[in-house]
Amino acid sequence: MHAYALTLPAAELPSYVYDLAALREHAAAVRAALPSPVEIYYAAKANPDAEILGTLGPYVDGYEVSSGGELAHVARAVPGRPLAFGGPGKTPDEVAGALDAGVERFHVESEGELRMLAELAGGRRVSVLVRVNLAVPDGALTGSQLAMGGRPTPFGMDPERAASVARRLASGAYGSLELVGVHAHLASGLEAPTQVAVARAVVGWATGLGVPVAEVNVGGGMSVDYGDPSRRFDWRAYGEGLARITDAHPELTLRIEPGRALTAYCGWYVTEVLDVKRSHGEEFAVVRGGTHHLRTPATKGHDQPCSVLPVEEWAYPWPRAAAEGELVTLAGQLCTPKDLLARRVPAGGLRAGDRVAFSMAGAYAWNISHHEFLMHPRPGFRYLR
Repeated sequence: MHAYALTLPAAELPSYVYDLAALREHAAAVRAALPSPVEIYYAAKANPDAEILGTLGPYVDGYEVSSGGELAHVARAVPGRPLAFGGPGKTPDEVAGALDAGVERFHVESEGELRMLAELAGGRRVSVLVRVNLAVPDGALTGSQLAMGGRPTPFGMDPERAASVARRLASGAYGSLELVGVHAHLASGLEAPTQVAVARAVVGWATGLGVPVAEVNVGGGMSVDYGDPSRRFDWRAYGEGLARITDAHPELTLRIEPGRALTAYCGWYVTEVLDVKRSHGEEFAVVRGGTHHLRTPATKGHDQPCSVLPVEEWAYPWPRAAAEGELVTLAGQLCTPKDLLARRVPAGGLRAGDRVAFSMAGAYAWNISHHEFLMHPRPGFRYLR
């Protein structure tokens, strides 16, 4: 990819580069590591790029969407594929549109949402998974990067309320709505053993409701380590753990919703150094673009992994600014000190005109960024097939 990045014209930087061949290889490995009773629904919020969605098609069973806009986009990009509609704050128009589009699964977040869905369904049979905000015992979520379960959040229902709602659904109290299962996404950034423990807890809760449950969705949240890109989530261990659960519950369809852990590794944000300067004893390189294109490091408070790609040519008559020391902080063009992509990067000799390729930019990057701030040009998008 680095050789390709050096071929991009400077006028076309910054650019996102997505390695679709690498994505296919990774997705195939994930699919192979999981037992066949486990379904994969890709969480489109991680990266809804149409090429990404299409590339994942052969390896996933469906797609999870969290808004009417995502629903319409994904339906256009991968027509005919199963969709599950989740997320809080669904509007009546979004729910009506999803019903008209034939969405197969609704992850219901509250009793109010359930009543709205029942009314708008107008007698149509609709499959519902009740989202539960479950407290996992023994501090399983302590090391999570983002916990959404076992604490006050806008997501899902407390276990007692969710159980009551599920039983009323099963009794037919909500008309044509049919309880098919339970959904839980409790945290992000979990390692495989913790993910297995979470799945076991959710399945145990679901099968203890006393009403028939056919599906359990245990969410996503697999760990992605930006500090050590070579360290990957242990999909084999996760698959072995899920196999033990499915063997114990052959009546259940078990479903997972990975997002970041599928696509993060296939993307790069490639840009150019515009200037190198010293400020109060530290050196900064200002690059074309910034966190308005790649918001992940600002959001998560980390340094985005990167590689410096030296460029020998210099097209201008003035001297090239160059780093004097070994450590350089990479900043963007925005008028805020928070526009930092990576701090104190080993980059001795870095010069204006060199390129920087930020890796692990295949998820929660461009699609969550504040694109219009300062109205800089948007990045390009390139695909390696």
